[in-house]
Amino acid sequence: MIIHDFDNQSESVIKVEDFYGKPKNLIQKCLILFSKEIHDFVLKSFECKEIAQIHACNGVTPIYSFLLDGEEIGFYLTGIGAPVASIMAYECHHITGANQFIMFGSCGSLDASKTKGKFILATECYRGEGTSYYFKEASDYLSVKNVDKVASIFDECHIPYVKGRVWTTDCMLRETSNLVHKRKEEGCIGVDMELSGVQAMADFYGLELYNFLESGDVLEESSYDMKGLHNANHAIGKFYIALEIAKRIYS
Repeated sequence: MIIHDFDNQSESVIKVEDFYGKPKNLIQKCLILFSKEIHDFVLKSFECKEIAQIHACNGVTPIYSFLLDGEEIGFYLTGIGAPVASIMAYECHHITGANQFIMFGSCGSLDASKTKGKFILATECYRGEGTSYYFKEASDYLSVKNVDKVASIFDECHIPYVKGRVWTTDCMLRETSNLVHKRKEEGCIGVDMELSGVQAMADFYGLELYNFLESGDVLEESSYDMKGLHNANHAIGKFYIALEIAKRIYS
């Protein structure tokens, strides 16, 4: 079973060096973007340059950078889902040197009374995906390491937020009524598709992840409301919050 597949007693057969050669040291901080609209906004609004590329058989993902208060900050448009997002982040680390990642996307709300008008800072993630089990010993939940640091920055900037558990899943079409009920009973207030996998990868390789989520669609046991999804996905305000985090974390 996959829950038994964490192996820290032997070496990986496939290494990122096989594809990219020796690691580079170009930047230290990088933004992980999920929205093509936000990605294009950054390209149009800042003086950006391409510094590296993540390669795959289905295409190339450029990594760009721009200057923020004299410091070079990277960014790229990630794929969706824990397997893709976690490996792309590690490849980015190898080819740019980035070791501090700020990841911000959308999620579904499991409790609109708690999340409405507030960002979600996940304290723990339910491991409903497969990637994390290759990076960390099996458990139902894993801790989100830097949640208190992100919360302190939100406090400094007077940004409303709520802390709570988040459910990470590989399959949004199988978020059944029973599973929604069970996760809510365990204290989950949101559901996403990347966080537990990316956090487990970051912990394994000693990288720092700073994450926040904006809820859009709302899942109840018997209903689904998606009217807030587009804004949660593409609101430019999240990008400027990410910049505030980038300014306040230290290498």
